[in-house]
Amino acid sequence: MRPNVLLVVLDSVRARNTSLHGHVNETTPFLTSFADDATWYTQARAPAATSLTSHASIFTGLSVPEHGLTATDRSLEPGHSVFERLREDGYRTGVFSENTWITEVDVGLNRGFDQVVGPQNLPFPEAVDPRGFVADAGRGDYAGYVRESLASDAPVRSLLNGVAIKLAYDYPALLPDALRSRARGDTYVDAFIRWIEGADGDGSGGDSGGGDGAGTSEVPWAACINLMDAHIPYEPPAEHDRWGGKRARAIQDDIDEQKWEFAGGQRPWWQKRALEGLYDGAIRQTDAVVADLVERLRERGVYDDTLVVVTADHGEGFGERSHIRPDTRIAEHNIGIHEVLTHVPLLVKRPGQETGERVDDLVSLSAFQAAVERVREGGDAPNENSPDRPLFVRDGPVVSTAVGLDEAKRRRASPYVDDLTPYTATSRAVYECGDDGRVRKYVTWRDAAKTVEVPDPETSFVAADTDEGRVDAAFADLTDAGVTGEGTTVDDLDGQTRRHLEDLGYV
Repeated sequence: MRPNVLLVVLDSVRARNTSLHGHVNETTPFLTSFADDATWYTQARAPAATSLTSHASIFTGLSVPEHGLTATDRSLEPGHSVFERLREDGYRTGVFSENTWITEVDVGLNRGFDQVVGPQNLPFPEAVDPRGFVADAGRGDYAGYVRESLASDAPVRSLLNGVAIKLAYDYPALLPDALRSRARGDTYVDAFIRWIEGADGDGSGGDSGGGDGAGTSEVPWAACINLMDAHIPYEPPAEHDRWGGKRARAIQDDIDEQKWEFAGGQRPWWQKRALEGLYDGAIRQTDAVVADLVERLRERGVYDDTLVVVTADHGEGFGERSHIRPDTRIAEHNIGIHEVLTHVPLLVKRPGQETGERVDDLVSLSAFQAAVERVREGGDAPNENSPDRPLFVRDGPVVSTAVGLDEAKRRRASPYVDDLTPYTATSRAVYECGDDGRVRKYVTWRDAAKTVEVPDPETSFVAADTDEGRVDAAFADLTDAGVTGEGTTVDDLDGQTRRHLEDLGYV
């Protein structure tokens, strides 16, 4: 029997703020217990500090210099995503997330999925979704949408959905705030469960791809669920908002620009730090969603037959000082290569695994594709000489890359920051584990180079003003693999997608 594959990405969750990794607030009680059944990789590193670049590495197995997918002007060519390969091998594939980089923006990350469930902020989710209609029929067929709406079980609500999306595309300023609010992670878990059971789901494109029996174990499935509950803005529900409260929410509500108001000095850094309590509550909410997801997999009898990978695409910053970029601090994510952005949780439950394991080797999330292939081949070892080698442990360096501001981000930052020099140029890092078991990070930016000691998830400091040439050596063979082609520009995105990316701080 071919195993199912489930990748769960906890967007923006850094290892440092998980109780799994020793955080003082109990943010991840489920992940801590899940480690008793899964393999916990304590030293996992994200390939980049943005959703687009990190997901591209996770999906393709390539580093950022190799895939080059860093903005909308490039698009992943067909045939390079692990989910495309799984689909070609007979798997049903689906992606479920509010993160438009992997569901809606034309950068190629959604190409490998039969079922695409994107932002679920329609006024009537149970009625016809105009985004799905557009995906099938193309934009502009208003009469066709009216006919489909009138033929549906909820004609009036379907028509109102069309009006709401039309406003979002053409007149976003007129759209009520309620329709811009974020759907919680359990919305996407519900859609995923309906999908594996053979239903059509609430997707914004594609069909179930499975036909009769699609919900049975005879047709394996592979899915990615990206949970945005811990992404800015932090809005944990009351039962999980244990460390934030009304004052922190008031500060957050008063901020127009989550990153650049702090970097430009318009706001004091203590306010950014004050939001960390809300962030912890949002992580607690995300943890609860994952707990529900795993329980529902167990109830449906598919848990034991599934490779479950729980990780994060990148972390988050709350004013930590950069080790390499002078006089800068880390606010949110996107720009920077600090440990708070690259050290992420990683838990992997192999099909049939019943006991937990702890792996302290340095690993990269870009090993996901290779891990999937090894499980599908029926073993955990890449060769007969290393039968006990954990799935994500690979030969070669563990690296991270932080690309400087592109033109769209410069336009967004320039009203707040006079000198954008610290936020331009690419930072590169390579990780090594010394004989003493401690992690060392060698990092470069422009002409600067540092060696950073990382004794634990909460601590990192500069140990030397040199990288001893390790970064150039590690990146020497990481060249363009030719897997991306010409994309589009931010200005060409439709109104709703552009606004959604703006709300998330990506453009």
